[in-house]
Amino acid sequence: MSLVIYGDKVSGNCLKVLWTAERIGVAFTWVDVDVVKGETRTEAFLALNPSGQVPCVVFPDGRVLAQSNAIILHLAEGSDLIPADPYERAKMFEWLFWEQYSHEPAIATRRFRKHYLKQSDEEIDASLLPRGRRALGVMELALLDRDFLLGARLSLADVALVAYTRVAHEGGFDLGEFPQVTHWVGRVERALGLEPVREAA
Repeated sequence: MSLVIYGDKVSGNCLKVLWTAERIGVAFTWVDVDVVKGETRTEAFLALNPSGQVPCVVFPDGRVLAQSNAIILHLAEGSDLIPADPYERAKMFEWLFWEQYSHEPAIATRRFRKHYLKQSDEEIDASLLPRGRRALGVMELALLDRDFLLGARLSLADVALVAYTRVAHEGGFDLGEFPQVTHWVGRVERALGLEPVREAA
């Protein structure tokens, strides 16, 4: 029995897990769970993850783990996606915590409401656009002197943050205002073997 990943491929949080599993070469089975259709609220899914969220993984021994960054940290243990140096590893954690607190709540939320729920700008919380732009600005400054968020090598910080950054335009964010971020997205996509999102669209 292989690892089972429950996820929705419109979710950057789920794609982080998919990309990490592919990058480290772990065998897995993907199970589509449609969030918009309420499939995370079924009795069967809630038995796996009572919080009713994807991603969620079930290991071959039956143990279950949820929360995207917890999952990718577990999967990537011992790989080159996690720095060996304690300080560099802590910097990676710093980006992972920031991604969930300051980046994803603005960019992913606005993208979901605008692109998938088809809400007008007037219906969407007006604070999300400036908050998301500030987050992209933080990344822009960090990437002025480096190829990846920790320096010269890809890490989980890049995997986590590229997931929603590469589709930020679907939330009304103009990545053209952030050239370093735009170049970084391309580097991470190439490093992960992803088709550039704008070409895929």
